[in-house]
Amino acid sequence: MDLAVPTAVTGGASTVRLDVTGMTCTGCARRVSAALQAVPGVSAVDVNPALDRAEIAFDPLVATPRDCVGAVTTAGFGVREATTRLDVGGMTCAACADGVRRAVEDLSGVLDVDVNLALDRVDVRHVAGAWSVDVLIEAIEAAGYTAKVTGVAAGVVDGKAGQGQAREGRRDRLDLALATGLTLPLVAPMLLMPFGVQAHLPPWWELALATPVQFWVGRRFYVAAWQAIRRGAGNMDQLVVLGTTAAYVYSLALVAIAGAATTGHLYVEAAAVVITLVLVGKALEGRAKRSAASALRALMALRPDRARVLRAGHEVEVGIAEIAVGDVVVVRPGERVAVDGPIVRGESELDESLITGESLPVARRTGDRVVAGAINGSGLLRVRTERIGDDTTLARIGELVAHAQTGKAPIQRLVDRVSTVFVPAVLALAVVTFGGWLAIGGGFEMALVAAVAVLVVACPCALGLATPTALVAGTGAAARSGVLIRDIETLERAHDIDTVVLDKTGTLTMGTPSLRQTLPVESEDADELLRLVASAQRGSEHPLGKALVAAANSRSLALGEPEAFEATAGQGIEVEIDGRALRVGRPAFVAADVPPVVSAAAAAWEAEGATVVYAAAGDRLLGALALADVVRPDAAAAVARLHQRGVGTVLLTGDNARAAAWIADEVGIADVRADVPPEGKTAVIAELQAEGRRVAMVGDGVNDAPALAQADLGMAMGSGTDVARAAAGVTLMRPALTLVPAALDIAARTRAKIRQNLFWAFAYNVCALPVAALGLLSPAVAGAAMACSSVSVVASALLLKRWRPDVSASRP
Repeated sequence: MDLAVPTAVTGGASTVRLDVTGMTCTGCARRVSAALQAVPGVSAVDVNPALDRAEIAFDPLVATPRDCVGAVTTAGFGVREATTRLDVGGMTCAACADGVRRAVEDLSGVLDVDVNLALDRVDVRHVAGAWSVDVLIEAIEAAGYTAKVTGVAAGVVDGKAGQGQAREGRRDRLDLALATGLTLPLVAPMLLMPFGVQAHLPPWWELALATPVQFWVGRRFYVAAWQAIRRGAGNMDQLVVLGTTAAYVYSLALVAIAGAATTGHLYVEAAAVVITLVLVGKALEGRAKRSAASALRALMALRPDRARVLRAGHEVEVGIAEIAVGDVVVVRPGERVAVDGPIVRGESELDESLITGESLPVARRTGDRVVAGAINGSGLLRVRTERIGDDTTLARIGELVAHAQTGKAPIQRLVDRVSTVFVPAVLALAVVTFGGWLAIGGGFEMALVAAVAVLVVACPCALGLATPTALVAGTGAAARSGVLIRDIETLERAHDIDTVVLDKTGTLTMGTPSLRQTLPVESEDADELLRLVASAQRGSEHPLGKALVAAANSRSLALGEPEAFEATAGQGIEVEIDGRALRVGRPAFVAADVPPVVSAAAAAWEAEGATVVYAAAGDRLLGALALADVVRPDAAAAVARLHQRGVGTVLLTGDNARAAAWIADEVGIADVRADVPPEGKTAVIAELQAEGRRVAMVGDGVNDAPALAQADLGMAMGSGTDVARAAAGVTLMRPALTLVPAALDIAARTRAKIRQNLFWAFAYNVCALPVAALGLLSPAVAGAAMACSSVSVVASALLLKRWRPDVSASRP
């Protein structure tokens, strides 16, 4: 049924189509329609519940697709979204990146655009099905740039992409070599002048050397400048073109008028030097940018192209794309693992350093899971495929790293706004400089030199590179060490963290408890008590349940099949075993009288850090069992380092107070919140936040996911559940708690580097422009200064690549 809103579409209105989820009836469609009509600027709405679709016409000067999506979600429904990533060619500065962003934002259905100048990449979040990717590419190409679809794997490993980068690098080197060869004879007389040597070339020779540099080597600047003019934008290429062309044309006019009398009075060498120095800066800048992204390239290059698969009992070598879930892959000694999955035969040591940051090989045997990209040691392994392609751990890590590197810091948005007016402002300053020197009698030549210097020195490249290069280098260094940072917002939040809340089981402890003591009551013996409790926990994913089942299996006890199973989160389970109704869990849950001897024993066990599980049949207690976990060897060191950073720590657990206190004392945590059910963990986080604290939560289980989402910063242990990792902003790829303070450290350093780079980029322009306007910089020196500013910003960001986490397990 179509629900057309009887309002006319205004002239010049834009339209967007939303795929709405959650509509089940015409009443839902009316709610969606009413919500959209309430959006200012929306002129017409057509909702079709049969197709789960809404067509909206809106005034683009008043409303955006994001406003429409927000109205639908506020009404309680969902909107299907998608993200498209493209590699963009031709961007040279912050103004170019802004031009790409504006070109994409003009498309209907675009929700968010992230342009990364350092990676030459754009990520577009948009309404699913709003347009084909060809439309997006056409919009970018219409703005004067090149674009092609990429992915995490394709963008880094694709051979054609690599060949294209190599060709571009060779072209740059050839242009630079030609420019240098032609410019050196022009510069040599200038270098000899301080020594009293007058060796100026004849004017026509100077023009012959400078012309290829100006119009052949410098053609890229003219092309980029013209494309920017066509789209009504400004960029650094326009500044270079205007400055060097003015110097060249002025020199050409002098030669045409005065001929040989102009020897020593031309400025073509200044124009040639500026173009050559800009090319030098671009070459160094490009090399540094590629170096900054090396962590992601190295990560994705780990995936092999081919693998051996067992087919009908024989090994067959196939391409990665031909492997299916369930196939058994053979991994020979020294080879890389091609898929994620469990080992079904064999044992070996695997090097997972570029995935988890762990420097030592890790022993793996039958039943253990391995990940794509790991290097096999000396053993022969057979691995059953569980995840392939973009679903592997390696691909998902690459996706997280790439996503983090395309984010935008809040301060960068200020830079974007500045860049849109920067070039026009510089042009205006150059005109004022030229007119000012003429007005004070400085002469045409001096006015031209000062104006050209203003144009050349004002290149905004450093502003555009300050944030993305620091992001790429910082998140790449973190990923190499086993810390995955989801996005730039995570970096911002990590800076302000003053309290870290740690889960106990699986986080502070190894998460693999074992049975320590069994205390039966009355007629039950120890083995029968264990058999009943283990039978009740059969199939459980809870660490305590697994420990009980493992203990029963180690004693070869015959376990029964649980029936009428009912679990109460954080309390216990009710189940029927061999016709007996059992309750297993906390004392209050089992609802049975606990004899003094059992209470005393339980108190002693808990004082030693054990968790006590009670079992009862009806109102009769059958006994109690003590299970103990082992504290992670690096837990105390991690807590101590957090305290050294001025960060408080809280232990948050659903376990009993005595066991929690023992663990807290072992690792050095004073604030303990015990006996907290899963739903209560979120309330504790909210309570800490209400006190004005900035809270990070570290957890690993499904029951930790709500708390991870509630916290200002969620940190999930890589050994934990997918749900926990999905809710966290930071994932620790190996179970090393010392990575928690390390994650805060690299986040703080990256954020500080972004601000440092932006400060110096702004400071450079603030200081250099007045100096150039006052005539104290020649165009050649201005070109060198401009190139140095960009290179220095990128080089400063690359210092982050040297960062390594302190993960020693000893207490500092």
